[in-house]
Amino acid sequence: METYKVKEIYYTLQGEGAQTGRPAVFCRFTGCNLWTGREEDRHKAICQFCDTDFWGTDGVHGGRYGAEELAAKIASLWPEAVQQGQRYVVCTGGEPLLQLDEPLIEALHRHHFEVAVETNGTQPAPAGLDWICVSPKAGADLVLTHGHELKLVYPQPGAEPERFTGLDFTHFFLQPMDSPQQQENIRATLAYCLANPQWRLSLQTHKVLEID
Repeated sequence: METYKVKEIYYTLQGEGAQTGRPAVFCRFTGCNLWTGREEDRHKAICQFCDTDFWGTDGVHGGRYGAEELAAKIASLWPEAVQQGQRYVVCTGGEPLLQLDEPLIEALHRHHFEVAVETNGTQPAPAGLDWICVSPKAGADLVLTHGHELKLVYPQPGAEPERFTGLDFTHFFLQPMDSPQQQENIRATLAYCLANPQWRLSLQTHKVLEID
């Protein structure tokens, strides 16, 4: 039986991209291929700006699960009182496509979830996903070149938006990098979107609202 290592699972609102404001269960998988998640290794990581804790299985509802067990845990976090609207789960990380596979997607579908993934695009996607969001990282080979939204953290030297404009995505988002230069990054992102209307602005509204 396949075992999935999960950092945390929680119910919240999607804070960024095309699905901003949508209620969702977030399932954060442990591990990534661009950084170990340990601060002592950050200096040699391919992606050095990640601010997400995906190390270990010690978060809320974290642990090791089989496919049906994990799907049932995710379903248990969807409020029973919510009868309207499609159940929605966001598989994230770390890098979720190191673990997310067809048996888990099928189990989530049996629990009536629309299944989304947020990925760095360095791994092929399994069949059955309902929403694919790719966030390319400079220095990492992009193999997943189609999906529903491409969400690029900006600016990233070596991952300029022009590199991705011809890919097969429905939505193209630029998201200002969260850093000590954030206000400067916001101004640069606004200017780029205004000059290149293919791209739309994405803000991390969950940070503004101070929710998970």
